[in-house]
Amino acid sequence: MRIWLNKHFDFSKGEFNGLLFLIIIIVLLKVTPILIASYTPVEKDDSSLLASIQKITISDEQKFQYNRDRIENTTNKKTTSKLFKFDPNTIDAAGWETLGLSPKQAQSIVNYRNKGGKFYKAEDLKRMYTISPEMYNKLLPYVDIENKGGTFEKNDFQYEKQEYVKRAPVVIEINQADSAGLDQIKGIGPAFATRILKYRERLGGFYKKEQLMEVYGLDSIKFNEIKDQVLINPSAIRTININTADFNSLKSSPYLSYKQINAIIQYRKQHGNYKSANDLKKVAILTPQVVDKLTPYLSF
Repeated sequence: MRIWLNKHFDFSKGEFNGLLFLIIIIVLLKVTPILIASYTPVEKDDSSLLASIQKITISDEQKFQYNRDRIENTTNKKTTSKLFKFDPNTIDAAGWETLGLSPKQAQSIVNYRNKGGKFYKAEDLKRMYTISPEMYNKLLPYVDIENKGGTFEKNDFQYEKQEYVKRAPVVIEINQADSAGLDQIKGIGPAFATRILKYRERLGGFYKKEQLMEVYGLDSIKFNEIKDQVLINPSAIRTININTADFNSLKSSPYLSYKQINAIIQYRKQHGNYKSANDLKKVAILTPQVVDKLTPYLSF
């Protein structure tokens, strides 16, 4: 065979040996599963397997019979329902079951009554989710409610006439009032009272009523509603000496930005103390409107 391969394919001795080795491996791979299968013993079925299968079959059959009997009993219960005239406000759970409801449905209606529920007319049965439309149509002709139409004894309802006391208008000084005082203003609740106090603290006090419109959420409509109920005491305003104030003293003012505060301090260092509000107007970054707003809070 090697001579034939050398003649037709020019195989060397090493190549021939490699080919022969490969053929042997292929044959072994083919034969090995057959040999293993022939020597492996066949497993025999367990002798108790058939008995177990029969036991399962018997158990399933018993369950089937039990479920069938339970369904038949339930069906027989429903067929024994009896219709009669009843008052849904007084009938007990057993009565509902006699009418054809399940124990759970009957107890649900009784619980509704125990919590204060009442049926004033036959149509009120529709509100009970436990009663289907078909059952409602079946029961409707037999509903007989006593005191129908709400003709209950007058003693059940007693009305006491209370005199309305008109709240006297108040006038509050907002620079010294606390939260309870501000809450007395008609139209100012606890939320607005808290916002006014926080803004007053930042400002140092209000010098005119219109400043209230700077409070978050307090628009012109709300201002017109409360303006006649407030007073302003300008002497209660907290002032700052502009010639000694540092950055931290001025940063709480809602009218100044950080750049404007730095500009005020730098101008003072370069040109000396401010003598009046007119000197502040010389600071390029400050507009006349800002200076006018600041002036009531400054001392020179």
